[in-house]
Amino acid sequence: MSRPAPNTVVIQLMGNDYQIACPVDEEKALRASAEHLDKQMRRIREKGKIIGLERIAVMAALNLAHELLQVKTDVEEDSGTDEAIKRLNSKLDKSLNQLKQLKI
Repeated sequence: MSRPAPNTVVIQLMGNDYQIACPVDEEKALRASAEHLDKQMRRIREKGKIIGLERIAVMAALNLAHELLQVKTDVEEDSGTDEAIKRLNSKLDKSLNQLKQLKI
């Protein structure tokens, strides 16, 4: 039994073509990711401090990984805040119920 040939997408990074195997339903996301990476790499090259495609790619990857971790940390902190708010709301509800019972 033979496997179907994977969908191949050609992306371009800093003028170089790369063939990437990608499921058809993820092609749009791959192209958007490649465009974002290309912009990051071009910004790094324009600053002129780093020379060489491989070094530029590594710096872009590090920058993107840092951004991803920052977003992940922010989401985790927001989630912790949501939990704290839920706990406070629960305590307030209990206190209000106790006050209502005292009034009766």
